[in-house]
Amino acid sequence: MANRDYVRKSPTPNKKNNRNQRRPAQKKKPASRAIPWKAAIIAVLLLAGFIYLLSVLNNDPEPAAPATNTLPVNVAPKPKNTEVIPPPPQEKWDYMETLPKREIEVKAKEVEVPKIPYIMQCGAYKTPSQAEQRKANIAFQGLSSKVVKLEGSSWYRIILGPYTFKRDAVKEQHVLQRAKIEPCIIMKDTLQ
Repeated sequence: MANRDYVRKSPTPNKKNNRNQRRPAQKKKPASRAIPWKAAIIAVLLLAGFIYLLSVLNNDPEPAAPATNTLPVNVAPKPKNTEVIPPPPQEKWDYMETLPKREIEVKAKEVEVPKIPYIMQCGAYKTPSQAEQRKANIAFQGLSSKVVKLEGSSWYRIILGPYTFKRDAVKEQHVLQRAKIEPCIIMKDTLQ
């Protein structure tokens, strides 16, 4: 089956010569712009009508002012109110006197101290030099840490703590986050 060229409109006379030869670019004729006479006439008529309307409104005479009556009008003075205003009502509430004298007992919730303390791990490294470098970065923030290597493991962990309450660990975690020392995780001390 022969390949058909769908782009070219005219068939090629010689395929061998046509492949290697360049055809000169055809110059396109600029499209002549026709003036839309109907739209132009309608636009001119609308503009003329608008100008005529403005001139008619401008020449419209002012309406005559209504005649005003200049006769004086006798206005009777208002009679003064002779009724006496009643005294203000007495307050029904006595909270102004009772609140300063009242004592309220507040029962504080007892804080439970967890049995297992919290620790924070701020990295685990293969070499002790990397772990010591992270420990030094933490020390620059004013926090003490230690490098721990567990039995049967080849990882050196940087541990902070122990903390009695988790919120203490979270406070120090925020200090480290502001110093761009991440990731630090808080967990219960089960490494023993």
